[in-house]
Amino acid sequence: MALKATVFKVQLQIADMDRHYYQDHSLTLAQHPSENDERMMVRLLAFILNASETLSFTKGLSTEDDEPELWDKALSGEINLWVEFGQSDEKWLRKAAGRAKQVQLFCYGGRSVPVWWKNNEQALARYQNLTVIEIPEDAVKAMAKLVDRNMSLQCNISENQIWLSNAEQSVLIEPVPLKTAQI
Repeated sequence: MALKATVFKVQLQIADMDRHYYQDHSLTLAQHPSENDERMMVRLLAFILNASETLSFTKGLSTEDDEPELWDKALSGEINLWVEFGQSDEKWLRKAAGRAKQVQLFCYGGRSVPVWWKNNEQALARYQNLTVIEIPEDAVKAMAKLVDRNMSLQCNISENQIWLSNAEQSVLIEPVPLKTAQI
């Protein structure tokens, strides 16, 4: 029998002073059986950094390879933003860059990220609509400590510093841009 996804409910308050975006979101996150808490929280962070009325999670890891796990899709079907996670290969990012106006890759994994980046930087440089962001390992681990089946989180963003907190603790996240889109 196949394992089912674990469902998490998130009440999220976002105050993004950098983008002037102030909104509350009620989200349902499905954690695939093969996904750990760290990866799920990186997905939530990507949502926070790109939050809009049209941004949505897809079916995720259990779907085919023709859509991302997080995207902003226009009513016309055009993909405005395609978001990937981990240390993707160049072929997959090429496909995403060809289908979407913007592509973001959120890398995490500690010491393996610089090795992956060194091996892929030159190949990824050609994609003008690609942004690559590293989330430091200590921040990823700290975010995982916020995980609960019913989360109530506040997020404040100012000058590229992200404070994510619940009633008991706060986490400072300072993403490291490895590549910025040239759009």
